[in-house]
Amino acid sequence: MDRPLRILVVDDDPAMVGAITALVGTEGHQVVTAYDGSTAVRRWREESPDLVLLDLAMPGSDGFSVAAQLRAEGGDVPIIVVSGERAEEAKVRALDLGADDYLVKPFGKQELLARIRAAVRRAPQGDRQSSEAGVVSGGPRAMRRSFGGVELDPAHHEARVGAAPLVLTPIEYRLLEALVGAAGGLVGHASLLGAGWPGERDPDPLWLKPHLARLRRKLDDASGPALTSIRAVGWCLRPRPAP
Repeated sequence: MDRPLRILVVDDDPAMVGAITALVGTEGHQVVTAYDGSTAVRRWREESPDLVLLDLAMPGSDGFSVAAQLRAEGGDVPIIVVSGERAEEAKVRALDLGADDYLVKPFGKQELLARIRAAVRRAPQGDRQSSEAGVVSGGPRAMRRSFGGVELDPAHHEARVGAAPLVLTPIEYRLLEALVGAAGGLVGHASLLGAGWPGERDPDPLWLKPHLARLRRKLDDASGPALTSIRAVGWCLRPRPAP
């Protein structure tokens, strides 16, 4: 991490907000605070944070609702849930709604900072790599690719279905690029992890599910090819039959 971050800390417990502020402040990061869900969404819109640390149990809109709303509005900022809830069901639900990681309270300073570094590394680094790859004139990634009505323009990092643009996060774009490149063939989980997080040495398979779920919804909304899971093996694109 080569610069201080602006971190949105969302928790209804002022003591926890203070503790997190103190921990991340030692690394020079700036903290923006919110003590309930509606304020969190408003501060996210106003402040454009680099990362969100999000509690689940809050009055009014809970953390699940906040994560879902940020993703629905197109936000691709890394979200780390920081919660006392240890149940697997809560973890799975949070990840399915768009969280990038889940940290159980109580936690140590070094673990928190390491997870922040990892979340930021996965997002901005991929963005830079995609941009650098796209400007290589004549290189294979600069060539337009298409399948099932989806057309990719790596030089401009754009995707569309027919005339309709697809608004994708950098990770979603890289996953779609791998799937389109397979031209309907199966892309295994390991290959998708490598495509989505090229700078990550040991990506967690749990990261795939929320990003692919959002990508599938966007393809469905645009009447694009069906993103299909082959249980325990991988994913593929299947063209939709003509109406």
